Amino acid sequence: MIDARWRVFTGGPGREIFERFVGRAAALPLPDGAVVVDLGCGSGDVLGALARARAIDGIGIDLSTPAVDRAARTFPDLTWVAANADRRLPLLDASVALVLSLHARRNPPECARVLSAGGLLLVAVPAADDLAELREAVQGSADPRDRGDALVEAHAAHFKVLDRFVARHVINADHAQILDLMRGTYRGFRRRNAARLEALHGTEVTLASELFLFGAR
Repeated sequence: MIDARWRVFTGGPGREIFERFVGRAAALPLPDGAVVVDLGCGSGDVLGALARARAIDGIGIDLSTPAVDRAARTFPDLTWVAANADRRLPLLDASVALVLSLHARRNPPECARVLSAGGLLLVAVPAADDLAELREAVQGSADPRDRGDALVEAHAAHFKVLDRFVARHVINADHAQILDLMRGTYRGFRRRNAARLEALHGTEVTLASELFLFGAR
């Protein structure tokens, strides 16, 4: 899963969404040396890319020890922590300028606790039509699932929405990319769908993420 996610976002079909997410973070008015935390950091590429664009103090948090180990070896100048972000973030109160979550875990109360005054939270979730063609072909249904309003409601007690937009593009995915999309994204790989996946040797696929910039209340 770690390898598949890395291929999807850093050089594969999800690269454009990855760049839109990192670009939005890089454009924020952060001071030099700002502490930026990535929840569900995986192999660390979001923070690594942001650190190349801005002078930040990056901290990546992930439950997966292999993911954190890979991030630490790839980006040794940043800080990597194996921890469960669904519980308590191992960070001081009001110590963080920006929290990131790209198709990963979120913990609104803890994010609010660690963010300093004027702190920001940038979140990306799959949009309603994300991977619609694959869902139709593999799962037999492409019913749209809008996560945006539920996300806003879940954060409403602690955050207000400052910006909201969709990053979307369509690719012609080959078989290897299809496998990575299913293994490396939130939908995962299901053995019961293996035969249908193996039959897909190329198809048009929509990749769409909805991005939310939240400000702490």
